[in-house]
Amino acid sequence: MNAARIHPWKRRIKGQLKQYRLGFVRWRYGFGPDELSLALQQLGVAKGDVLMVHSSMDRFEAFTGKTSEILTVLRATVGHAGLLLMPTLPFTGTALEWVQSNTLFDVQTTPSRSGLLTELFRRSPDVVRSVHPTHAMAALGERANRFCQDHAICTTPCGIGSPYAKLLETNGKILFLGAPLESMTFFHTVEAILEPRMPVSPFTSETFQIQSRTATGDLVTTTTRLFNPELSRRRKMALMIPCLQSRPGEWRHARLGTVDLLLLNAQGVLTTLTDMAARGQFCYDL
Repeated sequence: MNAARIHPWKRRIKGQLKQYRLGFVRWRYGFGPDELSLALQQLGVAKGDVLMVHSSMDRFEAFTGKTSEILTVLRATVGHAGLLLMPTLPFTGTALEWVQSNTLFDVQTTPSRSGLLTELFRRSPDVVRSVHPTHAMAALGERANRFCQDHAICTTPCGIGSPYAKLLETNGKILFLGAPLESMTFFHTVEAILEPRMPVSPFTSETFQIQSRTATGDLVTTTTRLFNPELSRRRKMALMIPCLQSRPGEWRHARLGTVDLLLLNAQGVLTTLTDMAARGQFCYDL
C-alpha cells in the first residue's frame, strides 16, 4: 500500500485515541471552576492576596471548563483588593539568547512565551504589563501600576525594584498550577539578594543596554546584567524542597484531578534560601 495513503489513517487513529484518553481522564479525574476555587481557598489563597502564578495547561486535561475560567477563578479568589501576577517572558530559551537575537520587546504586542494561560492573561482587559525586555510581568488589580512601574530601570531583571522583588514588600504568595518548582521566577530575586554570599555570580559580567517599546510607542533603554547561562544550567531547585517542607506552613501542596497545586510564601522562600546560604548550601551543582 502506498505510504501516502497510510499516513492520514494513522493521524485519524492517533486523534481518536487521544480523544478516548481525554474522555477517560475527564470521567475519572474531572473537575470544574467551582472545585478549583475551593481547592485554592483550602490551599491558603485568600482575598486581598498578592499572588504570582506559574501554570502548565498540559496538566489541566481533566479541567471541564474553559481556559478563561481559570483566570476568572484566580481573580475571584484574590478579590478586587488582591493582585494577580503572571510572568510574561518573551522567550523560551535563555535571556541572553533572546537579547542576542536583537528582537525588540514591545510591551503591547510581544507575546508571552511562559505558557498559554499567561498569554491569555496578558491580553485580558485591564491587565498591566511591565516594560522590561526579558522578564516583563503582567498584573491585574488596583495595585497593578505600582507593581509594574520602573521595571525598565532595574539593574537585574528580577532584583531590587522589580515586580518580583515587590512580592517581599507585600507578603506575596507564589502559586504553581501544574508547573514545576523550576519555573519559579522569584528565585532570581533571591539570587540578586544573595549574590554577595555566593561562590559564583548568577549574573553575566557584561552589562547590556537593551531597548523596549512602551505602550505609547516610545523607546526606553534598560541597562542590566543578565543571568549566566552556564550557572543556570547547573541550577537544582529541588535542593530547597526538604528545607521548605521542614518549616511549618511554608510548603502547601494539594492534588486536584491531574493538577498538582503548590503554594509558597515569597518571604518564606527567601528565609529558607538565606538559611541554606549561611550553611554554605546553594541550589546549584557547584
